[in-house]
Formats: sequence, C-alpha cells, structure tokens
Amino acid sequence: MKLIPSFSLSCILCFLPITQAFSIEVSALAPVCELSELSPEKTSLNLKQYKGKVVYLDFWASWCGPCLKSFPYMNKLERDFKNEGLQVIAVNLDEDINEAYEFLEKVPANFLLAQDKQQKCAKAFELQAMPTSYLIDRQGVVRHVHLGFRSGEVGDLQEKIKQLLAEQ
Repeated sequence: MKLIPSFSLSCILCFLPITQAFSIEVSALAPVCELSELSPEKTSLNLKQYKGKVVYLDFWASWCGPCLKSFPYMNKLERDFKNEGLQVIAVNLDEDINEAYEFLEKVPANFLLAQDKQQKCAKAFELQAMPTSYLIDRQGVVRHVHLGFRSGEVGDLQEKIKQLLAEQ
C-alpha cells in the first residue's frame, strides 16, 4: 500500500487553488524526524542535525510523475546554494527500495537522499501530496510548504530560498 494513492493525489492537486490546505503550518517547528541515508550504509539522519542550515526537504516516490521533473531542479539548488548554507534532502517513501534505485538510474541525484521506510516522518509532517517540499529556516521553523512540482513556480521558490539564506 502506498502512502498516497495516485487517485487521491490527483484529487488533492485539482483542488489546491481552492483549498490551499497544508499539513504542517508555516511558522511551526519542523517535526524531529529520524531517517536513514538512502545508501548501502543506511547512515542515520535526524533533521535536527541540520539546525543552522536552510533545509529544502522534499518527499518523493518512484511512482510520482512530477518527482521526475523535480530532481533536476533539486540538483540545481544543490549546485547553486550548497556553499551558502542550503541542505537539500529528498526523502523516499517507496515500500520497495529497489523501485527508488531504478528511479535514480533514470534521474540521478546530486543531493542527500534519505529513506523513511516506516513513513514516520511523512506522518509527522502529515504529508498530503507527492512531491511535497518544505523550506525550513536555520532555527528549524517551516517557512514555506509547496505541494506538487510545477516548473513555472521554481523562480518563486528560489527567491524564498535566497531570502532564507540571507537571514542569520
């Protein structure tokens, strides 16, 4: 069973302009999540270890069409803003990790990949759509929530990232 069936996702995305209902509210502290790196070593990660950095946290799955388009954008974010204090973390929610690896063969990632095997982090964020990204400031506060991925909105997202990076 997938966290968000594709039918539900399309229904959620259809009504976004009307409802704009987000799971975690902007200005709330980001949940403390325990993740593991999506690698053979499975190194443990915790979101609180990135306090002091701006975090672009993205939830994705291999079956998510818009996720294919979001990966090149996240590669660009990593390349353009890593040295300024941005940490891009993409959290996979596939039940079968082999599907995630197949996805990554088609769309390579040059940023930190994590796994939320039991979907505890996704539940803590009350995830409603795929992909969903969160901008978290240096103090661990959610400052922006973005459901889905549309290339026409990347300029606005980049401006928000620049603003957060400029804050100390």
